[in-house]
Amino acid sequence: MARLRRKYCIILIAVLLLALVVTVVLKALAPEDAVMSVDGGDEVIPKRNTDDNKPEQAKMSQQNLPKSEKDAQLEAVLKRLPPPNYYVHAFYYTWYGNPKFDGKYIHWDHPQLPHWDMKVAQGYPQGRHKPPDDIGANFYPSLGAYSSKDPSIIEAHMQQLRTAAIGVVAVSWYPPNLKDENGEPTDDIVPLLLEVAQKYHVKVAFHIEPYKDRDEVNMLSNVKYIIDKYGDHPAFFRYQTNNGKLLPLFYVYDSYLMNSEQWAKLLRHTESSSVRDTPYDAIFIALLVEEKHKRDILTAGFDGVYTYFATNGFSYGSTQRNWNAIKTFCDDNNLLFIPSAGPGYIDTSVRPWNFQNTRNRINGKYYETSLSAALEARPDFISITSFNEWHEGTQIEMAIPKTSQAAYLDYLPNKPTIYLEITQKWAAAFGDERRKWQK
Repeated sequence: MARLRRKYCIILIAVLLLALVVTVVLKALAPEDAVMSVDGGDEVIPKRNTDDNKPEQAKMSQQNLPKSEKDAQLEAVLKRLPPPNYYVHAFYYTWYGNPKFDGKYIHWDHPQLPHWDMKVAQGYPQGRHKPPDDIGANFYPSLGAYSSKDPSIIEAHMQQLRTAAIGVVAVSWYPPNLKDENGEPTDDIVPLLLEVAQKYHVKVAFHIEPYKDRDEVNMLSNVKYIIDKYGDHPAFFRYQTNNGKLLPLFYVYDSYLMNSEQWAKLLRHTESSSVRDTPYDAIFIALLVEEKHKRDILTAGFDGVYTYFATNGFSYGSTQRNWNAIKTFCDDNNLLFIPSAGPGYIDTSVRPWNFQNTRNRINGKYYETSLSAALEARPDFISITSFNEWHEGTQIEMAIPKTSQAAYLDYLPNKPTIYLEITQKWAAAFGDERRKWQK
């Protein structure tokens, strides 16, 4: 009996030793990056990633993670869209409102502005437009008389921007509690705009408007406000300069309204109140209107110029035949040059007497010519006037034919997306040219 127990013990020990050996061998043969199941399903993800700089591994990991239906839909949309070109910027306006989101129509009810000559003014209609059928624009948006606060509208806009391969929106900006003379404060829309832009890999820059009493002191306060409040958001646009700094970029509309001495206090390294080499340093882009403004811009300490106006010939800066000369001036003085291309111009819905500045779209040919001139000047960026400045008829946003008491223009015989498609074509061409210039 004792011998039998010893025999069983020896067999048991042998079995345990065999199991131990098998375990060690199997462990040695297992792959280094073992996988584990997720929630008991069939999908697997790497247990560890030995190289954090491998985007393919990160992408694979993300693809295998469970997604909500919305995330899946967004990913499907993004796959169909062209990549964003962060050297193509579009001026973007958030001043529109409607009763559903804002309690009233805002900006769509824009007044018809009287001519400064009383005798001329008497020959033209005055009063406010009455949305939704009668709006302050010569074209009618496919999204209707929308509110800029509507998340679904911002979502639709981002899809249109990505269809056009636009990488950056330059949002029209007034400080908190300030507004343009026909609208309401809009700074509270910026957080939502940043969130939706991030989903679509679009960046947001700021187009600082000539708010009331703008001077170098409150400009400094407002630059600090923007950077402190929004600067850490991943959709906040920053540009890497030649010296390696990653800085925000600010367009400054009507910058000439402040004299160069005032600007110098903010922008020149030699001034004690300067933002240079501080956490609030940035790239400041001045509006070039008259040729004489070039020297003022240099004296002020700006980092570049843009031309904004979509009417060829309206100003020295917006005259396309001047762009090569402006680019040479910028190169000679280490300034960025950002010409502004536009699809046309018409504002007679809000300035019924202003026919002289109308520029017919010619079924997209005007826009093609404008973009071609911009590209020929070998610019640092190209800006688009505009994505949705409907009052001045410079929008590339989708428009539709509409019949009502007001007579609206449209994009026929082309599709509502025609100007998005033209933009995408030239954004791709600009990307190709930039790569050649850098060789």
